[in-house]
Amino acid sequence: MIEAPSVSRELAGARRRLLRPLLSEAIAIASCDPLRTPPAPLPEESACLSPNAVEKRIREFAAGRAAAHQAMRALNLRPAPILVGPKRAPLWPAGLTGSISHCDSCALAAVAMTETFAGIGIDIEKDTPLSGDLWDSIANATEQGWMAAQPDPGRAGKLLFSAKEAAYKAQYAISGRFFGFSGMELTFEMSAGRFTACFTSDQPPFSGGDSLKGRFAIGSEVIITAVEIPRSELHP
Repeated sequence: MIEAPSVSRELAGARRRLLRPLLSEAIAIASCDPLRTPPAPLPEESACLSPNAVEKRIREFAAGRAAAHQAMRALNLRPAPILVGPKRAPLWPAGLTGSISHCDSCALAAVAMTETFAGIGIDIEKDTPLSGDLWDSIANATEQGWMAAQPDPGRAGKLLFSAKEAAYKAQYAISGRFFGFSGMELTFEMSAGRFTACFTSDQPPFSGGDSLKGRFAIGSEVIITAVEIPRSELHP
């Protein structure tokens, strides 16, 4: 691969520091720079890549897996392959749950033991406005009203998009169900850096009206969102 310009160590560290308080300490986090040549994925992981994958996709895939492997080491575990499911979602090794997200210049991973956490979702996005022509596809009327009332509606839309991505990933680890952006309605506590994602319909084992709690941080040119679902909070 041709080496690409890297983000600075300071910026990479700042992004990890943004993510850290969004999740419990029992959840290990790590990052990797996809603009550099990341460590090679494990052979089983590389086999999941399409032979037609472009260099950008290869870098991001490798960086995400490298970050996840670092997080496993932080849990005192030997890195194990993270394969790809039929819907392209990561397949975590037995006993682990986690989430991987990346933008052009940063890959983040969060990993925890399933005996403590049933699901985790993280998302990182560039801190840029969401185009107005995408509002209808990601937000209902109530959410669009909230966006329009914010000082920068486009950036609020990007935050909403990211938070829905994180909440969706967290619940998918439990339900295994795919649904559109209308499947959850989000509300935000902007000053507290928190949000709530409420299911608008049944997604077993979740019922319509159930909610997930999340946190967000904005800085270092990115928006980062995170949702964790402790096993103790699942319905019996």
